[in-house]
Amino acid sequence: MADNEQRKGKQTKSKTECCGYPLSIFFIVVNEFCERFSYYGMRAVLVLYFRYFLRWDDDLATTIYHTFVALCYLTPILGAIIADSWLGKFKTIVYLSIVYTVGQGVMAISAVHDITDSNQDGTPDNMTIHVALSMVGLLLIALGTGGIKPCVAAFGGDQFQDHQEKQRSTFFSIFYLSINAGSLLSTVITPILRAQECGINSQQKCYPLAFGVPAALMAVALVVFIAGSSMYIKAAPKGNIMLEVCKCIGFAVKNRFKHRSSSYPKREHWMDWSEEKYDKLLIAQVKMVLKVLFLYIPLPMFWALFDQQGSRWTLQATTMNGNFGFFTVQPDQMQTVNPILILVMVPIVDSLIYPLIKKCGLNFTPLKKMTVGMFMAALAFVAAALVQIQIDQTLPSFPSSSEAQVKFVNLENSTLSISVNTQPEEIQAFQSYGYMTLTSDTMSLSVGNISHDSVPLVKGDRQTFLLTSNGIQTQADDLNTKPEQGSNGIRFVNGNGRTLYVQSGSKNLGAIGQFEFSNYTLFPEGKATFIISDNARLLCPYAMSLGFGSSYTLLIPSTFEFGSECGSTIQQIEDIKPNAIHMAWQIPQYFLMTCGEVVFSVTGLEFSYSQAPKNMKSVLQAGWLLTTAMGNIIVLIVAEVGQLPDQWAEYVLFAALLMCVCVIFSIMAYYYTYIDPDEIEAQFSEYDPDNKEKKKQLEMKTDTVYTSDDEKPNPNDMKMTKI
Repeated sequence: MADNEQRKGKQTKSKTECCGYPLSIFFIVVNEFCERFSYYGMRAVLVLYFRYFLRWDDDLATTIYHTFVALCYLTPILGAIIADSWLGKFKTIVYLSIVYTVGQGVMAISAVHDITDSNQDGTPDNMTIHVALSMVGLLLIALGTGGIKPCVAAFGGDQFQDHQEKQRSTFFSIFYLSINAGSLLSTVITPILRAQECGINSQQKCYPLAFGVPAALMAVALVVFIAGSSMYIKAAPKGNIMLEVCKCIGFAVKNRFKHRSSSYPKREHWMDWSEEKYDKLLIAQVKMVLKVLFLYIPLPMFWALFDQQGSRWTLQATTMNGNFGFFTVQPDQMQTVNPILILVMVPIVDSLIYPLIKKCGLNFTPLKKMTVGMFMAALAFVAAALVQIQIDQTLPSFPSSSEAQVKFVNLENSTLSISVNTQPEEIQAFQSYGYMTLTSDTMSLSVGNISHDSVPLVKGDRQTFLLTSNGIQTQADDLNTKPEQGSNGIRFVNGNGRTLYVQSGSKNLGAIGQFEFSNYTLFPEGKATFIISDNARLLCPYAMSLGFGSSYTLLIPSTFEFGSECGSTIQQIEDIKPNAIHMAWQIPQYFLMTCGEVVFSVTGLEFSYSQAPKNMKSVLQAGWLLTTAMGNIIVLIVAEVGQLPDQWAEYVLFAALLMCVCVIFSIMAYYYTYIDPDEIEAQFSEYDPDNKEKKKQLEMKTDTVYTSDDEKPNPNDMKMTKI
C-alpha cells in the first residue's frame, strides 16, 4: 500500500518535466554550481589569508589549511548518517546549508580589518578577534560543506523514475560539470577580488570581498534549492547502511573475542563470527566492502600530495613572476591549471590513451592505473622541488639572527671614499654600496676624514646608512623578507635641501625632509606613477615599471629641480631583486599532478563501485572521502615531525614517501583478486524465505534474543564463497 502511494506521488511529480527531465534538477544543478563556487573560491585564497592577513608563518598557515580540508572530508560521514537515519536528504541539505552560509558570512566579517584598531600599515592591531572569528567560520563551513556532500548528488538521482535511466546518467554528467565549472570560475575570480584594495580607515588586500562573494553565492545556493521544494521527490529516511555495517563488524569482533578460548571451531573468515546474528548475505556484502577498504589503506598518501596545491604550491607561487604578457596571474590563480587540465585530459585519456594501451596488448587494470597515478604525483613533487631549488638560488640572502647587513648610499654628487672595519671602498655619486654582512654588534666607519667608531648594528636586520662628506646623516631599517604576495616595496630618500611630498594615486607617502626616508609602501606589479611636489605646488611626475616581489629605494638627489627633465635625475637603488623564476615553470608539476589525478581518482572510484554491492556504494564513498581527510592529516604530521629547513627538501620527502607507498600498493594490487559482486550476491538469492524448517533449525543453534525480525539470522546454510 505504501509503495503504491509513493508510486502515485512520483507520477504526480513527473508532470513537472522539461525535455524528459524533472524540472526539479535545474534547482539542484544551480545549487551545486553556487556551492562549489563558494567552497573553492574561499579555499583558493585561504592560505594567503592566513599568511598575510593573520600574519602566520608558512608552516602554521599550511597546518591550519590542511586541518580545515581534513574536517571537510570527515564530516560527510556525519551528514550521511543524519540524512539516512533521521532527517532525510532534503532537510539535511537545507539545515546544513544554513550553517554553511553563516560560516561563510563569519569568514567575510573576520577579514574586515577595520573592526579593530589598525597599525600604520593597515594590519589589525588585535588579532584575537580575527583568529576567533576565522576558526568559528571554518568550523561551520567544514560542517556545512561536508555534511551536504554525500546528499546533494544522491538527492538529484532520487528525482528520476525507473524509465528515466538515460536522463539520470546525463544528469550526473551535468552535475559534475557544474562542480568543475564552479571550481574553475571561483579560482579565477576570487583571487582577482583579493588583489583589490579596500578598507575604511586604511587600504589593504580585499579579503572581505574575496570571502564575501562566496558567502553571497552560498546564500543564493540555499535560496535556489529551497525554491524548488514543491517539485522535489523527498524520500523518507530508510536507515543508514553504514551503521548496519559497523554493527555487523562490531558484533563479529565482539563474538570472536568472546569465544577466543572456547572449543568453537575456527571459521574461514573473521566476519563469519557474526553469523549468529546477521544473515549471510549481509556478511558477504561486508566482506566485499572490507576487501576494497583494505586497499584504501595506502591511498591517503596520494591526497597528502594532491591537496598541497592549495597550500605549499600557492605559497611557492608568491615568490615567482606571474607576468604572462597579455595578462597577470595571481599566485592563488595558478590553482586553476588543475581544473582546466582536468577538463582537457579526461576525454583525451578515455578516448585516446586507454584505447591505445589496449591495442598494444597491455593489461592496464584499474589497480595498475592507480599505481601509475601515485607515481606521477610523486614526480610532480620532484618537479616542484627542482623549481624550488631554482627559486632559492634567486632569493636574496637575508641575515640570520647572528648577522647584520648594512648598505651605504652616497648623497654627494661625487665619488665618496669609505672604510668599513678598516676595509676601504668607493661609492659613486648618488649610488649605493652593499649589502655587507657583519657578525659583530658594532662597526667602525670612516667617510673621508670623518670617523665613526662603534656604530651599533641590529642583528637579524638590514639597514641603510645615508652618507655625505660630513659622515653619516641618518639610517633606516630595510625589508628583511620578500614583499608580500608578489607586491613591491617602494620608499623615497630625500637628498634635496627642501621638504618634498610624494603621492601615488590614493597612496600618500607623506612629507619627506632632507636626509629622511619615507616608509615602504607596497605596489602591485606593473607601472607605478609618483607625483613629487613641494609647498609651491610644483609637480614632478615619475614612473617606473615593477615586477614581482622587489624592493627599491628611490633617491631624490641634491641636483633635483622641478622641470621637464626632473624625473630623470631620480636614482633607483635596488634593495631586493624582483622574482626571477616565472610561474609558467609550475605548469609541469601541475600537469604531472593532474595526470596522476585522472588515472588515480577517476579509476579509483570506478574500481570501488565495480567491486562493491549495490546497496553499499555509500559506505565506499564514505571510505573514499576518509582517505582524503587522512591525507591532509598526514601533511600535518610530516610538516611537524620533519621540520626541514629547506622547502625543496620537504617536497623530496613527500615524493619519497609516496614512492614507498606506491611500491606497497603495487604489491597489494598484485595479490588482489577481482570479484563480481552480482555473482556472489546471486548465490544467496536462491534461499527460500518461506522455508520455516531451516529457519527453526538455525534459530535453535543460538540462545541470542532478537528484538526484531530484521535481526534474525538468515537460515541459508550454503557455503560462502571466499572473499
